[in-house]
Parts: sequence; structure tokens; C-alpha cells
Amino acid sequence: MIIDKLTSIENEIQLKIKEQRISNYRPNIIAVSKTFPISNILPLINHGHIHFGENKVQEALEKWTDIKNDFKNLKLHMIGKLQTNKVKYAVNLFDYIHSLDNLKLAEKLSSEQLKKGKKLKIFIQLNIGNEEHKTGITPNKLNEFYKICINDLNLNIIGLMCLPPNNQDSNQYFLEMKKLKQTINIKELSMGMSQDYLCAIKYEATFLRIGSKIFGERT
Repeated sequence: MIIDKLTSIENEIQLKIKEQRISNYRPNIIAVSKTFPISNILPLINHGHIHFGENKVQEALEKWTDIKNDFKNLKLHMIGKLQTNKVKYAVNLFDYIHSLDNLKLAEKLSSEQLKKGKKLKIFIQLNIGNEEHKTGITPNKLNEFYKICINDLNLNIIGLMCLPPNNQDSNQYFLEMKKLKQTINIKELSMGMSQDYLCAIKYEATFLRIGSKIFGERT
């Protein structure tokens, strides 16, 4: 059943790509498995899916530490808010961080990676709607923040991530993300979730964070 859901999503994405006539483009689906037990996730792993997303470090440690030892090709994505006091655990476990949203966190990631001799793939989280209640780098500060991350802190910044404002058309925000990506000449875009991933395809999102459409609604 869960494999059928993933296959259906993959087919939808391929149709949308053909419709948009985008060449040499194949986005990655991150199966957002937060709150779901490993028993729900194993069918996807056994099917060969490799990208999974969690939003809490402690939950991820409990669920994924052993599994990642058994399946070396798995890629685990931290997509939730990352507290600085959890960075040392996150660096050990995760392969990607999607939620770099402030300088203090950037500095902590830099020092922990240096200690552990590890380099994660990192996305800068943008507050694309300039919302007061959301964290993230504002678009007008992106260029300055990006330069600090790569030049001063030696972080491997591979892309940008956003959470568009709720209950608004995502198109304008995804378009702005695509433009911002081009201004700093960066490759990846993490955007599009269960409700708007087909919209994100139009703007060539490279990582789609899909949870409930694969696993069902969370209780």
C-alpha cells in the first residue's frame, strides 16, 4: 500500500515534468517519516527508497541509528528546527540539514563538523514570506549570510529551503526561491510538501519533502 502511494507520487511528478517540458531534471523525494515507527518505514527502505526526513533529533536517534548501520546507502534529512544543543548528535546521524536559519547555528555546525571530520550537505532556510513568527534568513540578508557560511565557516551549503506562508498560493514564493538560488549560483532547492509538491516542480525544486501523502495523516 505504502509503495503504491510512493509510485503514484513518482508518476504524478514525471507527468508534471513532461507537461512543463523541463529537461535533465529528476527531483528527489524525501519521505518525511516523523512520528511514524520504523515498521511503517521499512517497506520503503526494502523497496529501495533512500531519502527520509525527520524533524526531531531525539526521535531520529532512536529510530535511525541501527537502521543506518544496516543500510549504508540511506540518506537522512533534518528538516525541523535544529537547536544548537542538539547539533553534535545531528552531525553524527544526519546527512543533510535543511534548517540552517541563523548565524549561531552555523557556527555550531562548523565547529562540530570540524571535531568529527564530517561535512554535511546543508540548506539555508529562508523566511520567504518575511513572517514574524517564523525563523529563517530574510531574502535581503541571504547573500551576506551565504558568504559567511562558505568563506568563514567552511560549510557545505548546497541549496535553499523554504516553508511558504500557510493558506497562500505557493507559486509566488517558489518563483522567488528559484530567483534567489540563481543569484548566489547554488544548485539545490528544498521546497514543496504533500499539498504543493506539483507546484514546486514548476520551479525545479530538487528535494520535495512529502510526508502525509506517503504515510497517511499523523494521529
